[in-house]
Amino acid sequence: MNREAKTHKKVSSNTKDIREKAILIGIEFFSNGSSPLDNNLKELNGLAETAHYNVISIVSQKLTRINPKLFIRKGKVEEVAQLIRQFSADIVIFDENLSPAQNRNLESIFKCRVIDRSWLILEIFGNHARTREAKAQVELASLKYALPRLTKMWGHLSRQRGGIGMKDAGETQIQLDRRLIRDRITKLDRKLKRIDLEKTTQRKNRRDIYKVALVGYTNSGKSTLMNQLTGAETLVENKLFATLDSTIRKIKKNFPYPVVLSDTVGLIDKLPHDLIASFKSTLDEVRDANLLIRVVDTSDSNAKLQIQTTNNLINELGVEGTDSLLVLNKIDKVNDPDILELELQRNPGAIIISSKTGAGLNVLRNAIISSYERKLASHQITIKYEQANLIPQIRKYAVIVQIEYKDTFISLDLRLPPGGKEQIEKLLKNTNQAEKS
Repeated sequence: MNREAKTHKKVSSNTKDIREKAILIGIEFFSNGSSPLDNNLKELNGLAETAHYNVISIVSQKLTRINPKLFIRKGKVEEVAQLIRQFSADIVIFDENLSPAQNRNLESIFKCRVIDRSWLILEIFGNHARTREAKAQVELASLKYALPRLTKMWGHLSRQRGGIGMKDAGETQIQLDRRLIRDRITKLDRKLKRIDLEKTTQRKNRRDIYKVALVGYTNSGKSTLMNQLTGAETLVENKLFATLDSTIRKIKKNFPYPVVLSDTVGLIDKLPHDLIASFKSTLDEVRDANLLIRVVDTSDSNAKLQIQTTNNLINELGVEGTDSLLVLNKIDKVNDPDILELELQRNPGAIIISSKTGAGLNVLRNAIISSYERKLASHQITIKYEQANLIPQIRKYAVIVQIEYKDTFISLDLRLPPGGKEQIEKLLKNTNQAEKS
């Protein structure tokens, strides 16, 4: 089945589209319960556009088994080769991951670049990486993915080499490239471990603060929600993987307690394993959270897959026992109320919001507050009447449930967050020492 991409636009005679022309290939496997082909191709098209490719044609095939040499059947390979010649395509992008051998065989036939979904995602991450950490993470994942895929295209360059940096006098170009890549992987691993230690120290400094992490599919509206809750100015763009680095801010708007919110890298179905591993320190914000907010774009026809993908990552990180709230976002884009009703039936207890318009945010804030208060520990202290001026300061570290004025002292029933007891004991100790001196 061959279909022209709906997003393909003709270029006017006085405007030249310099983007590489891409042909997309989607696969539907029989009887494996995978997500619908149309949704997969829609997502692949969005990924290709985010990577700045000009999609000129979309091809799909139903398979019962994978061709070990070419992934797809020979007849479909010939069809794609004809499309490449017809449209002068620069690249072919598969929605499934190719083996190194399949990649080489297809490039040999198509006479153009062939990449798979994982490499496309890595390209997007590479384009969006801004900080030293994100750049190192993406480069590491890319090198690990590329290493087994180095072809023998340099075989004719097997001349003798020697000198500085050469371990073997007779390395071929491909041997040299592999060694250089392995050396670079080792350096990046060390660099990321150093960064991870820095992040671990930062997280330890926040151990006495209640931590909430936004987690969910890419472009589900996490960054917009972050801005609404904290007043931050996190980058918001209507494209996939606009946010790669975790952003951490204090929730300020209409919020009574000290709570920090982190915005994490967006997820996507079939995310490369090496990429998940490379973003360890970023995803550790999820591991360290007291509450997870699972954000879903409820206007997306594939919302069910978004929820499943998010849950899979939570399980993979081993934090399935952490308290969580399911937030169905972008209700402003849902015109049919029956869709919302169906999603609420499927997901009892979910909170519906629009991070764009602010609808439902008060309900979400109250849910975060309730989750916070459930974690508070009961504690009782007594202070002298002369220390009554400490009560406003105590409120900074605890929820005062009840105040009883006795004959010779004031009794306070408190609910304490993590670290609250230590802070109050320190406050009382300093006050008593000041009174004695």
